[in-house]
Amino acid sequence: MKTVIGIDPGSRTTGYGLIAYKGTDLRYIASGCIKTQQKSFFERLRDIYDGVDLVLSEYTADVCAVEGVFMADNPNSALKLGQARGAALAAVLSREVTIVEHSARQVKKVLVGTGKATKQQVQYMVKNLLRIDGTMSTDASDALAIAICHVYSIKTDTKSQHNTVLRDLYRR
Repeated sequence: MKTVIGIDPGSRTTGYGLIAYKGTDLRYIASGCIKTQQKSFFERLRDIYDGVDLVLSEYTADVCAVEGVFMADNPNSALKLGQARGAALAAVLSREVTIVEHSARQVKKVLVGTGKATKQQVQYMVKNLLRIDGTMSTDASDALAIAICHVYSIKTDTKSQHNTVLRDLYRR
């Protein structure tokens, strides 16, 4: 089986999720959040780098899937998010893991069938596909969703990705 780490970067909380896969068969490995302390922004960037590096020291990943860059309404927020994303990706690159991007719309469309899905709908599909019980943070479920999207994107187009996700969900 191959392993994908999904990363949902944020300047205060960065979600991560690891799954193993063979074909379209998915297995949950781990997920969580890297929470930065109330420090200067630059120290928070170090926390993100160190947190991602720690996760990758505990788990091996063949590829890292991350959400593509999007334009935020607030330019300052967009710059901070971009810097947090850069810190997370620098840690991934230091481990020589390949990085791929998927747009937020693509992730939602693959998992739920519409690019306008809510976070709750995405989380519901993640928990069902990976057979996860209990509560989960949206940052962790978003990271897992990005990883799942990557697996279904490897050999299929968007329409058949969604059909495959639904087939796998209903097969259970």
